[in-house]
Amino acid sequence: MKNHIQNSISRSSDHDGYRRWMLVILGMIMFICLGTVYSWSVFKTPIEELYNINAAISGLPYLVFLLMYTASMVITGRMIDRVDPRIMIIIGGLMVGVGWILSGVAVSFSMIVLSYGVLSGAGVGIAYGPPIKVISSSFVKKPGVALGLLLAGFGLSPLITAPITKQLINQIGIHDTFIAVGVFFIVVIPLLGLCFKKPQVQEQHVKIQSKMTEDSSVRALIRNTKFQGLWLCFVIGTTIGLMIIGISSQIGEELFGIDTNTTATLLAIFAIFNAVGRPLFGWITDRYSPFIAAMVSFILIFISALLMYAATDYRIVLYVITLSIFWMNLGAWLSIAPTTIAMYFGEANYSRNYGVLFTAYGIGAVIGTPMAGLIRTQFGSYKYVFIPIMFLAVKGIIIALFTIRNKKKLT
Repeated sequence: MKNHIQNSISRSSDHDGYRRWMLVILGMIMFICLGTVYSWSVFKTPIEELYNINAAISGLPYLVFLLMYTASMVITGRMIDRVDPRIMIIIGGLMVGVGWILSGVAVSFSMIVLSYGVLSGAGVGIAYGPPIKVISSSFVKKPGVALGLLLAGFGLSPLITAPITKQLINQIGIHDTFIAVGVFFIVVIPLLGLCFKKPQVQEQHVKIQSKMTEDSSVRALIRNTKFQGLWLCFVIGTTIGLMIIGISSQIGEELFGIDTNTTATLLAIFAIFNAVGRPLFGWITDRYSPFIAAMVSFILIFISALLMYAATDYRIVLYVITLSIFWMNLGAWLSIAPTTIAMYFGEANYSRNYGVLFTAYGIGAVIGTPMAGLIRTQFGSYKYVFIPIMFLAVKGIIIALFTIRNKKKLT
């Protein structure tokens, strides 16, 4: 009888483990769809030609998208714990798809800003949080690797979606491409969302919280030194990452003399590193600590920036190595942040807490996206971008030393 019970428990555990990892795979597919925003560069030139606008203005839908994505993450963070995650993913997926379709029938550029930037951006923010919450709750003890693999879908997205959308634009035009992609999203994202039922987490796991977060108000959270340090580190990581991602091609062409076709190929390699950084740093956070993960990230960033600034002989190998590290570290922080917020502040208010923390991504987008262009205009070369990057990396190391350094996990 005892053996029978043990075998039943073992089979149940195996089934639960299989289901959890299937959710990770399905979540990756969903995030590949949601991460199509990173393929916006494919649409920039056709839109510039269609509406007779310059390169700076054509990036507006992308910037508005990132801001709405961040804002909706914050607003809906409180809802995730109370609303069925499947409903939120379905609503978000429908908004994303409708936004793309409306962009396809847009008669003006401002309409694309509203449909793609506002509607689709908000939809991604709504659909983004629930899978993270479900996966985090399903892998309570060590969520880092699972969350990293899930989030790798976002990083891999341009590698997959950019060539597909580029081919579609060449074959059927930009308007029909928006519509076709939108219809696909309306069908696929909600269907995948149906799988993300809220897990029945054991009571003791739900109650795991840091002794520092007994007062669960947002005000108490943002006054917490560890949260402040994590938020600032996240701002620094995303500022550097989004800045470099936006000028990767220009760095290759200006500093290294690489032609546009070669840089386009190398961008695919960088996207792979962006994806790999998520499970890798999720594992480092799980295995060692958030502090170690942060230190590794900022030290790698500093060394890469120093090599780029000090270089006198710009060989392509330097470009590939350093840019791969920069891209990897953006992925790293998109894994370190959600893993650490769960590790230090528990599962009970995880969605709300991560929503507040994710404001750092929006700040990073606002600072990082225009900063490189301003430096290039002021000093005449992208080489000088690496000076503030070194400064920010050192700042990140200092902040991590004084705020999130803790050998013992608070949970």
